[in-house]
Amino acid sequence: MASPSLADLHTEVVPELDLLTVPQVMARLQLGRSAVYDLLRTGQLASITLGRARRVPAHALTDFIHTRLEQDTA
Repeated sequence: MASPSLADLHTEVVPELDLLTVPQVMARLQLGRSAVYDLLRTGQLASITLGRARRVPAHALTDFIHTRLEQDTA
């Protein structure tokens, strides 16, 4: 049996991390630019800054949605 390649091992150990732009987040949440930046500024939606670019990890958007759903049902 052949051993897995380095690329296969890397994929198993470190899952792919999708980074979304603000316009992509706007489209997914169907919100305007100001509303998305308010969520980022208040820390309700996690993001990272790369130079002058703001990126939202896809998992952070998913976590935000789950948190809001839990709050609305409580």
